[in-house]
Amino acid sequence: MVAIVRLVHPAPTVAVVALSAALAFILADQSGPVSLGRLALTTATVLGSQVLTGALNDWTDRDRDRLARRRKPIVEGQVTPRAALALAAAGGALQLAASVPLGALALLIGVAASASAIAYNLWLSRTPLSVLPYLVSFGLLPLWIAAGMDVPLSRVAAAPLLVGPFAAAAHLANTLRDFQTDQRTGSRNLAQVLGRRRAFAIAFGMAMAVGIGVGASFLLGGKVGAVTAVLGLAGLAAIGQGVAGPRRLWGGMLVAAVLWTTAWALGTG
Repeated sequence: MVAIVRLVHPAPTVAVVALSAALAFILADQSGPVSLGRLALTTATVLGSQVLTGALNDWTDRDRDRLARRRKPIVEGQVTPRAALALAAAGGALQLAASVPLGALALLIGVAASASAIAYNLWLSRTPLSVLPYLVSFGLLPLWIAAGMDVPLSRVAAAPLLVGPFAAAAHLANTLRDFQTDQRTGSRNLAQVLGRRRAFAIAFGMAMAVGIGVGASFLLGGKVGAVTAVLGLAGLAAIGQGVAGPRRLWGGMLVAAVLWTTAWALGTG
């Protein structure tokens, strides 16, 4: 069971599912009574997508992980490649099954987001275009949540513009954690093309810029309350400690994503 949990990349999975559930609840609550059924189904669709993405990632990279001597469940023999594929398929099945009752729009957006993640795992993760699936999948996430909760997409229309730079920064921070390994195994992802120092500076700078920029716009628009201010500042602190290195930045970005998503939903309601 521990190996299966490791296979789905628990830290980003928990972060993405948590921010999705928070956004779904806040959007629905601001529009009227919250349907707990839709909330559960919407959260389940995102969870299924994360399981699919994480397990497929480890299956795709199993040979590279073995060469790099990474401590991964498949490499260590705790999970077979076939079991990893079965788990990925189960995640996809959960996403589809939970999406159908939510309607065609939520189903289509969710499928597009997962298809982008699959393209990353199978083809794009080792190319200079590695950032594109992050932009697509995370850019679609707010629209996916709104559709799942039957909230007008116009409610989150601006969100993809904010998510894009943050998603690109997250991609760079994530790949920088394995910079040397990727270099040895011949990967040409965006971080490799940019170089370690430049990629880290861009990742840190964009993440901080998103938080500061959105916070400033909220202040100017008079939308900052006590709760949103605390959440915003806590997110900035989480990013700020990431100046120590890529691993710290990656962890801080996961925390900031949850905090800032909640603050944004509250501040724009």
